[in-house]
Amino acid sequence: MSVFHVNFLSSIFFAHGLFDELKAGSGAAVNLTSIIGSRGHPFAGTAYATSKAALACLTREMAHDFAPHGIRVNAIAPGEIKTGILSPETERRLAPSIPMQRIGTPEEAAQVIFFLCSQPASYVTGEELQINGGQHL
Repeated sequence: MSVFHVNFLSSIFFAHGLFDELKAGSGAAVNLTSIIGSRGHPFAGTAYATSKAALACLTREMAHDFAPHGIRVNAIAPGEIKTGILSPETERRLAPSIPMQRIGTPEEAAQVIFFLCSQPASYVTGEELQINGGQHL
């Protein structure tokens, strides 16, 4: 249950806790969902997968609720990203099955988050952007 709390409930508390600051600055919130929220994965587990799916829905609902206050809410849904949690064996096994033939980098995910928080994305809200090299296809 703690996985669900961290992945889902913390996003609610965080966004609502910063609501006044987000409103004052016409801010943007970006939730971190996962490819696992929309498809099965052999290593995910039920709590992780359902928390990410719930967070995708929460993103849309928060976008609807916060938009009249000038706050945008979006999400990114990464696939496999080269972080410390990803073993070299997993990377070798999964990369060939991804259309772009590689694992993503943290910098690539961060650049999409930066875009969603920037002025060029000022009319984007309620979206969940897939960052997975085509892995979801």
